[in-house]
Amino acid sequence: MASLRPLRAQGITGSIARTSIRPTRCARLSPASQTQVRWKSGPYGYVQAKTLVFSQYGEPKDVLKLHTHSISPTLPSSHVLLRALAAPINPADVNTIQGTYGAKPAFSSLLGTGEPSVVPGNEGVFEVVSSSASAVAKGDWVIPKKTQFGTWRTHALVPADAVIRIEREGLTAAQAGSVAVNPCSAYRMLRDHVVGGPPLREGDWFLQNGANSGVGRAAVQLGRLWGYRSINVVRARDTPEHTQALKDELHALGATHVVTEDEFHAREFREQLAAWTSGNPEGVRLGLNCVGGKSAQAVAKSLGVGGTMVTYGGMARQPVALPTGLLIFKDLRFVGFWLSRWADRDPVSKEQTVSEILGLIREGKFRDVPVVEVPWTWDTEVAALKDAVQGTLEGYRSGKGMFVFRDT
Repeated sequence: MASLRPLRAQGITGSIARTSIRPTRCARLSPASQTQVRWKSGPYGYVQAKTLVFSQYGEPKDVLKLHTHSISPTLPSSHVLLRALAAPINPADVNTIQGTYGAKPAFSSLLGTGEPSVVPGNEGVFEVVSSSASAVAKGDWVIPKKTQFGTWRTHALVPADAVIRIEREGLTAAQAGSVAVNPCSAYRMLRDHVVGGPPLREGDWFLQNGANSGVGRAAVQLGRLWGYRSINVVRARDTPEHTQALKDELHALGATHVVTEDEFHAREFREQLAAWTSGNPEGVRLGLNCVGGKSAQAVAKSLGVGGTMVTYGGMARQPVALPTGLLIFKDLRFVGFWLSRWADRDPVSKEQTVSEILGLIREGKFRDVPVVEVPWTWDTEVAALKDAVQGTLEGYRSGKGMFVFRDT
């Protein structure tokens, strides 16, 4: 991304760089490309782009801005010009904007912003507009190879080795754009994070809170495919009927058992758990925790001797406090999983994991998470984009927020 030069470095004044002059229309592309109308500037063929940026940490509604800039049609060697198709809004993206995430992004003025800024968004799918690299061609679909790519923008000019080419056949943009975070997290935690014993085997049990999350739904489906049995904890909905509908939905995905948080914390649950796992002397071997607080304690207490609890989130914003006896008498293991560390350290493994999950999607064996589309066109106001981001961490949602780019 260092090759994306600000306009004043290209001989165009900074004032023009930050205008939102309406460019002329491109030709309409075929429906197969899943794109509609694209816009290019008239003079010199520069591509007009819009980007969400922030120059200081804070709440998205307060710090996000919509920046307009231009990209030269002349590509540096081994670079690709991309246009966005879809980009999810993940909780980690919001935490990054708030300044509370584990990794702090680098602020830069390379896009010609008035002050050093960051383009948020770690996940998404792009279509190649043009390429000066042999490995990637016009029309290919690509996803970011590493985190902090900055996906919340209509176009990007990046080195070709910063993206992973994917086979687009049989996929929607929403499926391709949401594969790299939640499904990969579930895949790696189930496969890699049983500590001090063999990996999960067919017939083994795992338990998770936050089971209706994107990671939770992915874990349910992958567990079913691999022969694992699962106990899934969810928050009760506003009516018993809505709660039962959620349970039924997770059962349809492959969940063995689904309980609410209240049922999980009830005294009777211990006996119920013992009955469910009676045929397996090891009990629950793996617990996945994305909540923290009392829910994390209950996950730990549900593990069998030698079990492992993996913490990958903290939605309750409460610490994970564990009774000493669980460490001494049950010899439990407590570890953390951070997707960014795995993805950035082992991009080859990321590419392989993504490829396997996309294959399952094409075969109809894996369903993508429900999505709430947030249309992003050339005329979309920044307020609509900010509201979508701000709402990610607020209350129940019918699906994952996702920017879907049209007429940009």
